[in-house]
Amino acid sequence: MLLTSLFLFCVCVFAGAIFDESARKDDEVFRMAVADLNLNNEILETEKITISVEFVDGNNPFQAVQEACELMNRGILALVSSIGCMSAGSLQTLADAMHIPHLFIQKSPAGSPRSACPPTGRVPGTDDYTLMVRPQVYLNEVIMQVVSEYGWQKFVLFYDSNFDIRGIEDFLDRTSQQGLDVSLQKVEANINMMITSLFRTMRTEELHRYRDTLRRAVLFMSPATAKAFISEVVETNLVAFDCHWILINEEISDYDLQDLVMKSIGRLTVIRQTFPMPPNATQRCVKHNHRINGALCDPKNAKSQQLEITNRYIYDSVLLLANTFHKKLEDRKWHSMASLSCIRKTSKPWQGGKSMLDTVKKFGVSGLTSFLEFTDNGTNPNIFFEILGTNYGEDRGRGLATWDPVHGLNGTLSDRKLENNMRGVVLRVVTVLEEPFVMVSENVLGKPKKYQGFSIDVLDALANYLGFKYEIFVAPDHKYGSLQPDGMWNGLMGELVFKRADVGLSAVTITPEREGAVDFTTRYMDYSVGVLLRKAERTVDMFACLAPFDLSLWACIAGTVLLVGILVYLLNWLNPPRLPMGAVSSTTLYNSMWFVYGSFVQQGGEVPYTTLATRMMMGVWWMFALIVISSYTANLAAFLTITRIENSIQSLQDLSRQTDLPYGTVLDSAVYDQVRSKAMNPFERDPMYSQMWRMINRTGDNNVDESKEGIRKVKYGHFGFVWDAAVLEYVAVNDEDCSFYTVASNAPDRGYGIAMQHGSPYRDVFSQSPKRPGETSLSR
Repeated sequence: MLLTSLFLFCVCVFAGAIFDESARKDDEVFRMAVADLNLNNEILETEKITISVEFVDGNNPFQAVQEACELMNRGILALVSSIGCMSAGSLQTLADAMHIPHLFIQKSPAGSPRSACPPTGRVPGTDDYTLMVRPQVYLNEVIMQVVSEYGWQKFVLFYDSNFDIRGIEDFLDRTSQQGLDVSLQKVEANINMMITSLFRTMRTEELHRYRDTLRRAVLFMSPATAKAFISEVVETNLVAFDCHWILINEEISDYDLQDLVMKSIGRLTVIRQTFPMPPNATQRCVKHNHRINGALCDPKNAKSQQLEITNRYIYDSVLLLANTFHKKLEDRKWHSMASLSCIRKTSKPWQGGKSMLDTVKKFGVSGLTSFLEFTDNGTNPNIFFEILGTNYGEDRGRGLATWDPVHGLNGTLSDRKLENNMRGVVLRVVTVLEEPFVMVSENVLGKPKKYQGFSIDVLDALANYLGFKYEIFVAPDHKYGSLQPDGMWNGLMGELVFKRADVGLSAVTITPEREGAVDFTTRYMDYSVGVLLRKAERTVDMFACLAPFDLSLWACIAGTVLLVGILVYLLNWLNPPRLPMGAVSSTTLYNSMWFVYGSFVQQGGEVPYTTLATRMMMGVWWMFALIVISSYTANLAAFLTITRIENSIQSLQDLSRQTDLPYGTVLDSAVYDQVRSKAMNPFERDPMYSQMWRMINRTGDNNVDESKEGIRKVKYGHFGFVWDAAVLEYVAVNDEDCSFYTVASNAPDRGYGIAMQHGSPYRDVFSQSPKRPGETSLSR
C-alpha cells in the first residue's frame, strides 16, 4: 500500500495534503514541518498553513486521482506526493491538466532500491507541472563504476522480490558489452526455504561451484532483506571468509549498516545516498531565515537517525513551498483561486499555476537534504553517494570513496585479497587422532585437552606467522572420511564439506577423490603405504642343543653307535686279543658299547683292542666321529650367535604373494581407496594391488574401523596391518616390547596436506607463506 500526500497552501488559510498509506513517518514529518513553519513569522508573516491529509493505495491510480480531485474542489496551490511510480504517472497527468504544481517524491516499495519511473505520455507543447524532488536514479552509474574499480569479471547479482529488475537493464547491457559474466538471481520472501531448496536440489559438486560464484556478489535489496539473506547464507556456510559483497541502496541507515557488518563475513561494501552537512550544529540547524527542527538536524538524535530519505525530502518540500508563498506575497502576484473540478468538461485550469510553478523552480532552499533546487527539466540535480566498506575481519565500516554525477568517483577502490595477516581470525580445526601426527594428553587439573604431534607443530608454526587462532575438535566418527553411497561424505571430510570446520588436519593424504570435495595445501610430507608385522617370538628351550641336527640325523647317529658297538664286540669275540700273563679279558658287549660311545665323544675307552680288524674299524669310526662333532660344533655356534631372525615378508610384493598371513586396512580410508583404485581402475590397475584387494576382502573381519584396532590385532594375533608407513614406523619404534617390524613401499606417490573447505581463502595463504628462521613453510 502506498500513501500519497497532497496538501494545499492557500493565502486564505486553507491548505490540503495527501500521503502514501505505507509511509506513516512521511505524514509525521510533514506535519512537523508545517507546525515549525506556522511558528515562524519571518517566512509567512501573518499567514498560517492549514493542511488536509488523505491516504490512498499507491497501486490504485484511480483512487489517487479521485482524492486529488476532491482536494482541488476545495482549492489548492500545490500538490506534494510521496508515492510509487504507478500512481505518480496519473497524478502527473492530472497536475498538467489542472496547472497545479506537483512536487513528487518517489518512494520505493518496502525499502528496495529505486528504479526510474517510466515516462508518461504528455501533450506536446504543454508545461510539465511535476517537479522531481528526489533526484533521478543513478544506481546503474554508481555500481558500474564501483565494479570497474574493483576489476570484477564475474559476479552474481541478487535482487529481492520488490525490486523492479527493469531498473538495471542499462547496467546489464553495459556489463555485456564489456564481456563481464553476470548472473541474476531473485531472492524470494521466504529466504530460509530458498536456501533449503538449494541444498535439496543441488548435488555436492554443484554446491561447490555455487559457493565459488558467491565470492563476488552485488545485492539490490532493502536493508531488511539484505540482513535476512546475509544471515541465512552465513549460517548455512554458503560463503567463505574471502567473499566480497556490494550492497547498494539509497535507504540504509547507520543502524542498518552496523547490523549488516555484524552479520556478514569477508568484505562488505555498502553504497548509500548521503547528505553533506556542516559539522557545526548551528550551521546544520539554521538555514537562511528558518530554524530546522533540532530533533531532525542533529545526527546524534535518535529521531534523526531513524529518518528515511523520503522524510528528508518531504520536510524540505514544505520549506520550499513556504519560501515560494513568501515570494508570491512580496510581489503581490497572487491569483484568486476558484474551486476546480476534475469531472466537468468545461472546467479550466488554474490561471495562477504557471506563475507558481516558475517561482518554485526559480528559488531553492537549504534543508535536511543539503540544497533543494530544480533544473529547467524539473529535476533535482543534487545527489551524493558514499561508499563504505569493511576489510576481512573488521567489525565496522569505514569511508572508502564518494560519488556524484558531476565529479564521478572521488577516491580509490581496490579489491584486496586475503593477505598474510589473519589476525583476529579464529579457525575451526577438525582432526583425527593418529600418532605421531596428532596426539592428545588429558590434563589432570581439569584444563582443556592439549594436542601435540607433527601436524600440530605445523599448525602452530602457521598460526604464529599468520596470527590466527584456532579451536580444535576430533571428528565425531573418528574417521578420515569417504564418499558414501548416498553421495555424502563422512568423517573429517564431511565436517569440511558441510562447513562445520575450516581446516582438516591429521595424517590426511591428498587423493583425487578428496580434491574433488575439498581444497588442499601443497604437500608438506611424502606419503607411502606400509605393512606392520609382528616379529617371530624367540623362546628359551632346554633342548636347544639338539637344534643343529634334525631328529632323523640324531636317530641315525644313535643307531650307528649301537651298530659299531655290536661289530666291535663280535670282532673281539671271534678273534680274541692276546692278553698278557695274568690279565683278564673284559670284551663284553657293555664294554664294547661304552668304548664306542667314549670314542664318539672324544673321551677314549678302558678296554684295549689289539687285533688288526678292530683297530681298522675304530680308525674309521674315529674319523666319522671327528666329522660329526665338528659339524655339530659349527652349527651350534651359528645358532647361538644369530640375533636377528629373518622374516619371509620383506616387501609389499611378498605380502601380496603369500596367503598364510591375513592382512587388511582401515575401512573408508585413503589406503583402502588407494588399494581399491589400483586394483579395479583399468587406468591404474596393478597386479600386486589386485591380489591385495582380493585378500583384504576375502573375509569380513580383515578390515578394521580404526588404526588402533589394526595395531592391536597385529600385536595379539596373526595379522598384517596395511597402513600409513610413517605411522607404522612410529608405532614400531615406540613399542615397549619391540615386537613389530615394518615393510614399506620405496616409491611414495602421494603426500600429506592440510584439507580446507572448497574455495577456502586460506589455501593459498597457507601454501605460499614464506619461510622464516624457526618457522614452517608448506611450499618448501
